Amino acid sequence: MVKAVVLLFIVPILLGCTGNTQVNGQKQQQYLKEVQVPVGGNTYQTNTQSNESITTEGIEQWSSSKSIFSTFVKITGADSFKVSARAKLSSAGSTIAITSGDRTEEVEISGSDSYIATEAPVFPIKKEGYVQIDLKGIDKSGTSFGKVSDLILHLPEQASATYIENNEENNFYWGRRGPSVHLQHTLPAEKDIEWFYSEITVHEGEDPVGSYFMANGFSEGYFGIQVNSEQERRVLFSIWSPHNTDNPDDIPEDERIQLLAKGDGVQAGKFGNEGSGGQSYWVYPWKVGNTYKFLNRVKPDGDGNTINTAYFYAPELGEWKLIASFLRPKTDKWMTGVYSFLENFIAGNGYKKRKGHYGNQWVRDKSGAWHEITQITFTGDKMANSGFRVDFAGGVEDNTFFLRNGGFENGGVPLQKEFSREAIGTAPEISFDSLPKGQ
Repeated sequence: MVKAVVLLFIVPILLGCTGNTQVNGQKQQQYLKEVQVPVGGNTYQTNTQSNESITTEGIEQWSSSKSIFSTFVKITGADSFKVSARAKLSSAGSTIAITSGDRTEEVEISGSDSYIATEAPVFPIKKEGYVQIDLKGIDKSGTSFGKVSDLILHLPEQASATYIENNEENNFYWGRRGPSVHLQHTLPAEKDIEWFYSEITVHEGEDPVGSYFMANGFSEGYFGIQVNSEQERRVLFSIWSPHNTDNPDDIPEDERIQLLAKGDGVQAGKFGNEGSGGQSYWVYPWKVGNTYKFLNRVKPDGDGNTINTAYFYAPELGEWKLIASFLRPKTDKWMTGVYSFLENFIAGNGYKKRKGHYGNQWVRDKSGAWHEITQITFTGDKMANSGFRVDFAGGVEDNTFFLRNGGFENGGVPLQKEFSREAIGTAPEISFDSLPKGQ
């Protein structure tokens, strides 16, 4: 009986000691740094069989044992960490599993009207970089496993963590979407550029829903291919209005983008929320592994406007297709600011990796001379520059430029780095007079 009593006193002491851990008689690890990771900006529902999602407040609805809520944090300077869930539950209690790597530990969420931390099991880190922490419901006395606002990491003092720290300027939304990355193309000096040609190849498994592989961007618009759902893919071409607004209905009549022509089956209208203007898209099941060609023309009309036209070439169709031609008012200029980008536009899929190969870029000046583009500068959006997410890269592979984002992969490329590819030397063969005129 004495031994039993002694053990009852020792066990709570060990459980309450959040700073130290000793395993198999080895030296104790000190966990002196506490990091509070908001679930609302760093967590995803990664089981597609569940529709329980994340809000800016964290996990608010959690009744299904199928749900898996995965949080991603980059940890450096540590070979292990402890983690607890900051949770509350109106019913008597529940049991959840915390998994990281190949280790799973069960913890209890106690009934409470306020958020309190669960026990904090220890998890090893096999490779420095991003770690994935999964929460899964095991058992519950009521209808819910609980609400979770944060994960609390306990780290060695010298360790650091990279994650979406706050929701300032809607960081949780943009952070969960992930960083967008760009290729800023170097154009020939002192040339009036009329045409831009490029190609994109996307490989299998690198095209999750929400991906936009934008091939031909310029100062007034952008053109590329999207994955809109498991069943639908699109070719998209958009032109911004010269009137700066996120609401297309606010654009004055004399600054609205005018549709001049579009290809058969192409939908055309207006867009907003990220600037406003004219948008066109063609629902087309483009395929991974195939190389698609993009051709844009920007030409002043002589009356203070520009005509912006986009053509798409699918190898399985074997001919150029007009997507749309738009008039942009109050714009008297040739093509400038040529670039490409890769983005994810569905926040719930920001944990998935996407990658595209961008190659064979050429521009044609107004005199008809082709110029090959072989140099780019790798840049990123505000999220990429914030340092909150660093799972992105760009560069050269197989003599094509590439862009990668999402997936919480380790190893990145610094922004503003310049890359060059070898010149191919053979300009595109295009019969401009035979390009379709549309309707």
